[in-house]
Amino acid sequence: MKNSKTASIPLRSEVAPEDCWNLSRLYTEHDEWLKDLEVFRKLPDKAELYKDKLAEGVDIFAGFLDFYTQAGLAAERLGYYAFLRYAEDAGDSDNQARYGMIMQAESQFSAAFSFVDPEIQSIPDSQIQTYLKDPRISPYKIMLEKLLRFKPHILSSAEEKLLALQSEAAAAPHKAFEALTDVDMDFGSLETKDGSLPLSQGSFSTFLINPDRSLREKAFKQFYANYSGHRNVLASLYTGSVQQDVYRARVRNFPSARAAALFPDNVPESVYDNLIEAVHAGFPALHRYYALRKRLLGVEELRHYDVYVPLVGSISTNYTYEEAVAVVIDALRPLGSEYTDALGSGLLGNWVDRYENKGKRSGAFSAGSYLGEPYILMNYKKTVLRDLFTLAHEGGHSMHSWYSVRNNPFQHYNYTIFEAEVASTFNEQFVASYLLDRAESTEMKAYIIGKQIDDIIATIFRQTMFAEYEMKVHALCEEGSPLTVDSLRKAYRGLLEAYFGPAMVLEEESDLEGLRIPHFYRAFYVYKYATGLSASLALSKKVMEGDSSDRDTYLAFLKSGGSKFPIDSLKLAGVDMASPQPVKDAVGIFSNLLDTFEALIG
Repeated sequence: MKNSKTASIPLRSEVAPEDCWNLSRLYTEHDEWLKDLEVFRKLPDKAELYKDKLAEGVDIFAGFLDFYTQAGLAAERLGYYAFLRYAEDAGDSDNQARYGMIMQAESQFSAAFSFVDPEIQSIPDSQIQTYLKDPRISPYKIMLEKLLRFKPHILSSAEEKLLALQSEAAAAPHKAFEALTDVDMDFGSLETKDGSLPLSQGSFSTFLINPDRSLREKAFKQFYANYSGHRNVLASLYTGSVQQDVYRARVRNFPSARAAALFPDNVPESVYDNLIEAVHAGFPALHRYYALRKRLLGVEELRHYDVYVPLVGSISTNYTYEEAVAVVIDALRPLGSEYTDALGSGLLGNWVDRYENKGKRSGAFSAGSYLGEPYILMNYKKTVLRDLFTLAHEGGHSMHSWYSVRNNPFQHYNYTIFEAEVASTFNEQFVASYLLDRAESTEMKAYIIGKQIDDIIATIFRQTMFAEYEMKVHALCEEGSPLTVDSLRKAYRGLLEAYFGPAMVLEEESDLEGLRIPHFYRAFYVYKYATGLSASLALSKKVMEGDSSDRDTYLAFLKSGGSKFPIDSLKLAGVDMASPQPVKDAVGIFSNLLDTFEALIG
C-alpha cells in the first residue's frame, strides 16, 4: 500500500510546466543567481565605509540608506528564489546547496552590519530631525520613525555587543526542544485496519480525527506517555525560554516580557487583555458547543481525544484546480475587477505551484516579495473541499502583497503578522458565504458551517487560551515564583477546565499539552491569530453588507502594507482592534453559527 502510494507521486521533472510556478521574475537560471550571490557576498566589505560615520552628515547618511536598501532588495531576491526552489523539491542537491549558500551569505551580511540600528539610534534627536528634512531622506521617514521608537530601550554599544554575543545561547532551549520532540522522541506505532502505522508529531492529529474512538484513545495515551517520560526536561527547557524573555525585557527597560513583545507592533497591552476578556465572555457558547459534540458523538463522557473528530463526515466534491479558481474569483467579485482580474490571472498563470511532487514541501503558503510575483505553494487535491478554501486563503495573502508592492517603497512594504492573517481569512469568509448560497444539500451546508465553527474554535478560542497561558507563566516568573513541572501543569490544566467547560472529562495527561506547543518558544505571538480572524470576520461582514466605500476602505488597508502600525492600518479598513468590540462580535458570530448548525443537524 505504502509503496504504491509513493509511486503515484511524480518526480519534479515529471510535473507539467503549466502546473508549476514561474520564477523568472526572480531568476531565469542558476548561473545568473550565482553571479548575483558573488556580488552580495562582497557587500560585508563595505561595512567599514559606514561604521561610526552615520552621524557625520546627511550626505553619508543618505548614501548609506540607499546602499542598505539595495542590499536588502538583493538579499530578498536571492533568498526568495533559493527558498522557493528548495520548497518545490528539497531532495534536489542543487536546491539544498543554493539554500545553504544564501543563508550563510545573509548571516555574514547581518553580522557585518549589526552596528546599524544602535548607531542610528545613538544619533542625537536634533540631528535626526535635521536629516529628516532632507528630501533624500524622505523615502525612509517611516522606517526611521519606527526604528527610533526603540531608542529608550537601546543600551550602550558595549552592552549591545554582549547581548548580541549571547543571542545564540539564548536560542538553546528552543533548539533543544525541537531536537528532543522532532528527533529523539520515538512514539512507536499503532495497529489500525490498514496495518501498523507510525505515531509521530505529524501523524498525531490524523489519529485524533479518526472515527475509531478506541484508536484515538490509544494514540492520545501513547503519544503523551512519551511527553510524560520527558516532562522534567521539557519543563526545564520551557522555563529557560521564559527566563530569557524576562531577562531581555528587564535589560531593555520594559515593564514586562509581554510589553516588550508587543512594543515592535505598537500594540497596547489592553488589546491582549481585551481579547482574553471577550473570549471569556464567550464561554457559554463554547461550552454549549462541547455539550453538543458530546451528544452527537453519543458518548457518556466527552474526553480530550474526542474534540477533533469531525462532526460532519467528508463531503464528496470534485473541483478541478481551474474550477476551484473560478469559484474563488466568483466569490470575491464584490472586491472589484482590479482585485479579481489580478488574482485570477495569477492563479491561472504563473503564481502557483499547484500539485504534489516528490520532495515538495507539504501544506501551503504564500511568499510575496518585492521583485517577484506573490507566489503560492499548494498541494491541491480536487476531492478535498478544504483545499479550495486554502487556495482562497493563500490568494488573500498574495493579493495583500500585490497591493502593498504597488503602493509602497521596499523599505516599508512588508506588513506584520498581526495584519497578515486578516487578508487570508477574509477571503475564506467570502468563499464560505458563496458556497452556502449555492449548497444543494443539508449535509453540504452543515459541512461548511461546521468548518467555520472549527476555524473559530481553533483560531480564536484555542489561540487565546495559549496566549493566556503565556501571560500567566511569564507573570509567575516575573513575580519570582519558581516554574516547575507541577506549577506549569497546574496553570495549563486550569485553563483547559475553563475553556472546555463541564462537558469535558480531562485525562491525567491532558495538561502535558502545555509542554509540547512550539509557539510558546516565541512568546506572545499566538494572540495575533485570534485578533486576525476577529478582524477579518468584522471586515468581511462589513464589505458583504456595505457598499463600494466599504470595499474601498478594505482595499486601502491592503495597500497600506507596512506604512503604518497594524492597529492604525486596520482602522483604515474600518475595524478598531484597540477596542474589544471586534472580538465580542466574533464570539457572537460563533454563537449564531452554532445555532444554525444545531438546526441543520437536528
